[in-house]
Amino acid sequence: MRRNLLFLLFFLVVSTFLYSQTDGPRKPPKNQPSGSATQKAGTFIDVNAPGYTESSYSITQLVKDVLISSGTNTCVTPAVSNVKITPNHAVSDADRSWGYFHKGTTNFPFKDGIVLSTGKARRAGNGPEGNLSDNNGGGTDSDLAQAIGSTGTLTDAVLLEFDFVPTTSQIKFNYILASEEYSGSFPCQYADAFAILLRPTSGGPYQNMAILPGGAGPVSITNIHPLITGGGGCPAVNEQFFGGYNTGNVETNFEGRTIPLTATATVMAGQQYHFKMVVADYSPGSYEDHGWDSAVFLEGGSFNIGVELLDPSGATLPSDINVCDNEPQLITASVSDPNLLYQWYLNGAPITGATTNTITAVQPGTYTIEVSVPGNPCPGKATIQIHGGTTPQAQDATLLLCSTPDITTFDLTEAMPSISPTPGAVFKFYVDQADALAQNGNYIQNILNYNGTDGQILYVVVSNGGFCSKMIELTLQKETTPKAGIKSSRIKICPGETVTLTADGGVTYQWGNFPGTGNTQTVTLYQTTTFTVYAVGTKGCRSLNPASITVEVTPEITSPLKDVEMCLGDRITLDAGAGPNYKYLWSTGATTQTITADSWGIYTVEVDNGFCKKIFTAKVGGAATPFVTAVQYESAKKTVTIIAENPMMNNTPSTLEYSLDNGITWQQSNIFTNLLDNTNYTILIRRVGTHCVGTFDFYTLQINNIITPNNDGVNDVLDLTALGEFKNFTGSIFDRYGVEMFRFSKEKPVWDGTVGGKKLPTATYWYKFNFEYPKSKAQMNWSGWIMLKNRE
Repeated sequence: MRRNLLFLLFFLVVSTFLYSQTDGPRKPPKNQPSGSATQKAGTFIDVNAPGYTESSYSITQLVKDVLISSGTNTCVTPAVSNVKITPNHAVSDADRSWGYFHKGTTNFPFKDGIVLSTGKARRAGNGPEGNLSDNNGGGTDSDLAQAIGSTGTLTDAVLLEFDFVPTTSQIKFNYILASEEYSGSFPCQYADAFAILLRPTSGGPYQNMAILPGGAGPVSITNIHPLITGGGGCPAVNEQFFGGYNTGNVETNFEGRTIPLTATATVMAGQQYHFKMVVADYSPGSYEDHGWDSAVFLEGGSFNIGVELLDPSGATLPSDINVCDNEPQLITASVSDPNLLYQWYLNGAPITGATTNTITAVQPGTYTIEVSVPGNPCPGKATIQIHGGTTPQAQDATLLLCSTPDITTFDLTEAMPSISPTPGAVFKFYVDQADALAQNGNYIQNILNYNGTDGQILYVVVSNGGFCSKMIELTLQKETTPKAGIKSSRIKICPGETVTLTADGGVTYQWGNFPGTGNTQTVTLYQTTTFTVYAVGTKGCRSLNPASITVEVTPEITSPLKDVEMCLGDRITLDAGAGPNYKYLWSTGATTQTITADSWGIYTVEVDNGFCKKIFTAKVGGAATPFVTAVQYESAKKTVTIIAENPMMNNTPSTLEYSLDNGITWQQSNIFTNLLDNTNYTILIRRVGTHCVGTFDFYTLQINNIITPNNDGVNDVLDLTALGEFKNFTGSIFDRYGVEMFRFSKEKPVWDGTVGGKKLPTATYWYKFNFEYPKSKAQMNWSGWIMLKNRE
């Protein structure tokens, strides 16, 4: 410790007597370095250092350009006036009690600001110093004494004063009180004085803003300290506001300091106020104690006399906020006074109707409010920039890992399409939900090979690459990839037979040849077929490869055997056909490939190829015989032409041959010559090489076209006696008017030119007769004319 132990012992014993009797000043013992013994440059703040432009600022410039932040530009200067510092040390005075500080490379809570010291301001930083017990030439201050209710002596007072016109209903700034008094038992009784005083310039009492929250009293060394042990010690007071001794974080040359504190006061916008900040050394007696300096550090930019923008909870909004999906934002100006004028702007343009201290922002942009005091040309302004963005679509998803000996980790990128369809979405996978909510750097780095467990839940932050994001849950599922198997009830069958296929290895199955997911399939086959099936596990993992099996269908037994036709007396060959390993068994008992059939009927043959058997049937039926459809007899030439129909037999065309001598001789020509008149002939017609014979009878009728019934023995009558031998013989003679003159019959086959015994006149008459051939049953019809010449 820098305090002399002997002095402390003496002080503890006689302090009451000393200060009640002698009122003598304390003599500082030889100072010892505060903090670590390895203090060095760079661990102290910079105070009035030449490397900062602000170090050369006047006190007015420091107040306006460093301390105050009102959100305005041109109207900052008119709102602050009558800036004064006491003692009024020149900027060029290296030992002045005020100035500019910057945190430099330290962890001091404030970046920069104004320092007011009861000693030499420069000695607060810039490297290690000895005891900070300097006389700055300042005296006391009655306002300070009244504010703190001082009964001691104030010296080395430094006062910062100015007038200002707020455009808000509340002013505030941040500060830290540091002191050499944080040494030994001094905090128990030495309260260097400090006050932040405020009152309207029109008059009225000062309000002390240097008050701890919750009615905890004024800000002073004796009211903020930890437990002081040893002789002259005292209990801790408001220890939560004590920032610590300068032993761990060497930032200033003072022995200790408070935490950052905030001074606040309610004001009326548009009314001018006088601000007065005072810090002074204090002694509980009547003597002037210039030792154990104290200082206050005012944070730059924290003294706000303008407008602030607040969120719905009343917290001050930063200058920039991020808003996703055009979510409405309620923004409220910190000042609410019916006597003030309000106007909101979006991107510099006035918003129609936005003339209250609140607005709901529904789109990105720069929002500005101007708060004006009627008659004052300089409004208070506050601006906030709302940056917009769109949150990607995202939903909870499941990622299934089908593990194999070679694949044991999850590729999380495979889940991205099912999590979000939004192009350009950025994914971060977290194991811990708290990390995901904080969106910190504890996300999974190697997402291509994540060693997750079955049922594990990952928390995925899906963002647009900026500030818009959504957290979803990704459930990991893990299953060993199944291996498929397949069996068949038979692996070699005959065409048309049925087999049952059975798969194994999975819970459900994907067949390559069938619908359905069961493990069995039944199929009737006519050709050799290969069947495939994948096995599917409980969670959906499919076997890497399908199982397959081939069911061989032996070649189908075929036969050219078919129904055939033949005529009685014919013989026909039935052929069962040839094939590999074919064996035969006919219904006749024959075991040859072919048999000869000589009768009508149904013939069967069983063909056996050594694995399958098949029965074929052939019907041997009667064939249709050829038949004569017409004969053309030329009596003058004694020639007959036969016109016949030859029905197909076994769908095969054939050639006909003809005979007139009852089958003794045959000819392929259908014309016969040298026939005899009035002779009955039987025509035989057959297919060449068969016994399929058709018959047809015809009569070579020769009739004279003139009869002369004069009994001269020549052409006296028309004699059809030969036709009377045919069945159903009939005929008649008609005159030219169609009147029947004579009717032929078997009993009266001759006409002599008379009717009822009377001779008919000479004329041309018509005849018509018909008969049926006995063999063919064909009906023959004859007609023609005849000249009758009767001579009287």
